[in-house]
Amino acid sequence: MDREKIKALITLLDDPNDEVYASVESVLLKEPIEIVPELEKAWETSFDNIFQERVENIIHSIQLNDTHAELKNWLKSPNQDLLYGAYLVCKYQYPDVSIIHLKEQLSELRKDIWLEMNEHLTSLEKIRIVNHVLFDVHKFSRNTSKYLAPENNYIKEVLKTHKGNPLSVSVIYSILCRELGMPVFGVNLPKNFILAFVDESAISDNEQIKDEAAVLFYINPINKGAVLGRKEIEYFIKQQKLQPKEEYYLPCDNVTIIKRMLNNLRFGYDSKGEEGKKEEIQKILALFDEANQHPIE
Repeated sequence: MDREKIKALITLLDDPNDEVYASVESVLLKEPIEIVPELEKAWETSFDNIFQERVENIIHSIQLNDTHAELKNWLKSPNQDLLYGAYLVCKYQYPDVSIIHLKEQLSELRKDIWLEMNEHLTSLEKIRIVNHVLFDVHKFSRNTSKYLAPENNYIKEVLKTHKGNPLSVSVIYSILCRELGMPVFGVNLPKNFILAFVDESAISDNEQIKDEAAVLFYINPINKGAVLGRKEIEYFIKQQKLQPKEEYYLPCDNVTIIKRMLNNLRFGYDSKGEEGKKEEIQKILALFDEANQHPIE
């Protein structure tokens, strides 16, 4: 990055000639995200509304391009880490979000759970401890007053407010359990994302579980971690008039979870009438379709 060249280009952003502006914008949008501080500095020192608006648009576009690039890399990565996926979704709205800070917040929650654990506990007893720490001590819950709000899908906001939707609370719950050595995975159940505690011996190297018998029990984090059996899931599916599918009982992969998170976001922005953000999320979702068409061999 040629800093002097960038500074010179930025000074041209107030040019009244639209062709000059379009040309400068085109060049700046090809630059890496590292130029954002220079753009922010220029915005702060200007009192020209048109210049500031143009700078804001360019910053947003660069940050959006960076999120696209990082999500593409995540989709190509062999492990597709769940926390990192949730972090990248969060970067759409909060470009300065820190993965280190998110890990520190999760580490505090994990420590509180770990202090209550011992090696003689059964799987159910361990889950009761997780439930006690998350729902009784830290008061994680469904955001009932703003159920469709986009912020329910941003892990930064959920860790800050301790309120979210079934998916975001389940993601935090699963991450903590996995870090504590408990095989708890997401289940892509429509209308209420839940979790499954599985038999470790049934987990393959790529963490795929295809046998329903491997699921020891289900967990509903949005209902204070209530433990469920298969019959409760069957009843829910029947109650919601859904066609039964095997995938409603089996753990899903992290790509499915992050895609559902983005779909929640798209619906949230649509419900608020924020068409621009809805379209941007739609373009991010298109990356997942591209990944499906060109899977890693």
